[in-house]
Amino acid sequence: MTVLLVSAVALIDADGRVLLAQRPEVKSMAGLWEFPGGKVEADETPEAALIRELHEELGINTWKSCLAPLTFASHAYERFHLLMPLFACRRWEGVPSPREGQTLAWVRPDRLRDYPMPPADIPLIPILRDWL
Repeated sequence: MTVLLVSAVALIDADGRVLLAQRPEVKSMAGLWEFPGGKVEADETPEAALIRELHEELGINTWKSCLAPLTFASHAYERFHLLMPLFACRRWEGVPSPREGQTLAWVRPDRLRDYPMPPADIPLIPILRDWL
């Protein structure tokens, strides 16, 4: 089975809320909410992929020094196995805005379960909630 490496981030604002992005209708798992991020390319580190994806998807800039490794997801989907490090980030430049048709929501940690997520993301919720 192929292992897919995807990097994700919990962007945390000054009020302690976490940014979630809703997958657009044209993507698999459309309508589900997830932590921003994306696939790690062959020549990238997870941190570099996240910096690139945040710029492409949300129009914001951050730096490796602002990405703190928090936890990871390891989940078997039907066609691949997902390995997804989750970083926490409290510092970035710009205002997150949807650039790829996604909907964004700033969510309090105790409300994360109210947002339907892909199976791999669900176990990350209690870890993030307890950490915040």
